[in-house]
Amino acid sequence: MKSEEQQHPQYRKDREIVDNLLKEEDTDYNLAELARLKIRYRGFPGAKDIQEDLEKVLQKWELTEEKLYEKTRQIHRNGKVYKKHNNDQEDWF
Repeated sequence: MKSEEQQHPQYRKDREIVDNLLKEEDTDYNLAELARLKIRYRGFPGAKDIQEDLEKVLQKWELTEEKLYEKTRQIHRNGKVYKKHNNDQEDWF
């Protein structure tokens, strides 16, 4: 790891999520997770592997970042996608 790169405090947990996204389909929950992580790591000076893998997931699902956010805004308008996964904690940081 280069000295100017930072380790994100949520790296381990996020790495696991990204690994799952690489293997799974584009469900509403997975789309929401992808968008959340894209926002979290936007401009972050580190975790390049996660950032690259998030791009791979976008490509795999044939989405642009703009289309992803369009879809996830609709998903969130329709209901609480995270409640289905017993995730009461909002994890946006």
